[in-house]
Amino acid sequence: MTSGHELLQKLASKSEYENFRQETWQGTFADYLDLVRENPGIARSAWQRMYDMIIQEGTYELDGNREKLTRYRFFDDPYNDGQDAIFGLTRPLIELVNVFKSAALKYGAERRVLLLHGPVGSSKSTIARLLKRGLQRYSRTDEGALYSFGWKEEDGSITWDPMNGDPLLLIPMNHREGLCAELNAGIDSSKYEIEITGDICPLSRYYFQERLREFDGDWTKVVDSVVVRRIVLSEQDRIGIGTFQPKDEKNQDSTELTGDINYRKIAEYGSESDPRAFNFDGEFNVANRGMIEFIEVLKLDVAFLYDLLGASQEHKIKPKKFAQTDIDTVIIGHTNEPEFRKLQSNEFMEALRDRTIKIDIPYVTKLSEEIRIYEKDYNQRRVRGKHIAPHTLETAAMWAVLTRLEEPKHHGLSVLQKMKLYNGKTLPGFTYENVKQLRKEAKSEGMHGISPRFVQDKISNALVVNPHSTCLNPFMVLNELEEGLKHHSLISNEEIREYYRHLISMVKEEYTDLVKNEVQRAIAADEEALTRLCGNYIDNVKAYTQKEKVKNKFTGQDEEPDERLMRSIEERIDIPESRMDDFRREIMNYIGALSLDGRSFNYKTNERLQKALEMKLFEDQKDTIKLTSMVSNVVDTETQEKIDIVKSRLIRNYGYDDESATDVLQYVASIFARGDAKSESK
Repeated sequence: MTSGHELLQKLASKSEYENFRQETWQGTFADYLDLVRENPGIARSAWQRMYDMIIQEGTYELDGNREKLTRYRFFDDPYNDGQDAIFGLTRPLIELVNVFKSAALKYGAERRVLLLHGPVGSSKSTIARLLKRGLQRYSRTDEGALYSFGWKEEDGSITWDPMNGDPLLLIPMNHREGLCAELNAGIDSSKYEIEITGDICPLSRYYFQERLREFDGDWTKVVDSVVVRRIVLSEQDRIGIGTFQPKDEKNQDSTELTGDINYRKIAEYGSESDPRAFNFDGEFNVANRGMIEFIEVLKLDVAFLYDLLGASQEHKIKPKKFAQTDIDTVIIGHTNEPEFRKLQSNEFMEALRDRTIKIDIPYVTKLSEEIRIYEKDYNQRRVRGKHIAPHTLETAAMWAVLTRLEEPKHHGLSVLQKMKLYNGKTLPGFTYENVKQLRKEAKSEGMHGISPRFVQDKISNALVVNPHSTCLNPFMVLNELEEGLKHHSLISNEEIREYYRHLISMVKEEYTDLVKNEVQRAIAADEEALTRLCGNYIDNVKAYTQKEKVKNKFTGQDEEPDERLMRSIEERIDIPESRMDDFRREIMNYIGALSLDGRSFNYKTNERLQKALEMKLFEDQKDTIKLTSMVSNVVDTETQEKIDIVKSRLIRNYGYDDESATDVLQYVASIFARGDAKSESK
């Protein structure tokens, strides 16, 4: 067995030691100037660093999207196994990154508060968390390196700049233009030019003035006396990343944002306005060089919102007893609809509204993306001891998406069909332009409806309230969702609650169609029987189109093409009599084209024909299998063998386990039993 010491040695790596040395680098101001000349990116602004961090991860184009939307890999959370991946929301994320780009190029967006606005559970906090964690990771790389400075004391200790300011801020105003010209001389035109804007914090300014007197006004000796170090942004260590959230107004004041006096040090330094007796540890101070997140920003007291005005427009904050202090940080807040409406109606906050860039973060309205949200948390790797039956997460996602869609204005189009169109399905009479128009008409779509959190809670409930079942199926989840509607605190009236119940019924009907189709295909999955049926159909179609006769393989007699057989197959895919000649010619032309290419015909290459053959074979075989006998639990040995074959196909081809395959067969059998009973009563 490996000892504890050996295990630690095994886990340790030389690269970690090297990374630590790089991340804790220290040097002189002159060394730092050499670093800036070699890599000007270390002098970027917070907005520029944020934009470059996202772009560095790369982009890709979404498949099958005619608009060629760009997807940023950063939001797929590649470094954390996709745990915080943002599914869907491609357009809002493009808008967000465009704001970062504008701010990086200093087109004006850098003087704004970014406000992520959307319903509860729409990924606003996740986006902020991704950005914070991304900055932490990026600052550890060579591309994202940044530096600060400190003042060496007589005893050898170092007083680090409390706001982690850029060492270039130590250059006096009248020398900055010349230095920037020197540093920018060899910069590639595609890169950001170095600019030195702002001033050092009050504490560093105090030390600078002290040293300036000590060196008889020679500022070059002052900067030579400082120690420059590399810093790594960290929310836990409160370096470059700040987070602020509203609390009880009586226990929260603006010093949480801009720092407060250290009363214990007043006795030592003799004045409240001595910067050495001040704690520069407010969230704005901490967030310098990085970003600050305002959680539920519009729930803050108005006094706090005023601090945002100067911080965004002027890049300055006002610590108690000190002059305005420069900051360089990305300000991101998020809020939901009720608070945003309050902001709009508050005439006293017009200045803040003017300094805000609002980005709507709606719920996902594409079914495939909503399914991915639940698959991340509920999959066979994470849900141990329970099999998740096919379509379980799909039906939950389907209902969630339907609650977020507006009823279509288009005559004859249901909300379910609209959801399918949004998901990339094709419907007769609808083009891509129609889908774009549907989205355009529904301006607030995705800004209301059911949160993914509610659905996740109900899936979790369904997993634990059925302890004797080894399988989670769609009806368990849909029943939990319906039960949960009774006590859902965010549903404002009974009419909406009833509409959501109606949508659950709609989803159950859709699920029934899905599983009926799967069972039909499993029953009709006899390759040999399908091939024989297809060959028979093609022989008859060939004779029909060429006005020939078909030889009966049993009697050897030439007979007319079997119209009854051909129509029994074509009717399965809704080919009317008026179109049957066109369909048959289409099949023969397809076979002829394959023959010219030296390829043989296979029914699997024609999706419509395959579906028709499977449905025809199912109708022919369902009575021999006696599927309806499963309902009475009286099954003879021969029938049981056939049912077991169907079950094995469901397990092999569709992802069922033994319990869920049995459940779905019994469910479909009960549907056919009801259908047979209705037929007999007529």
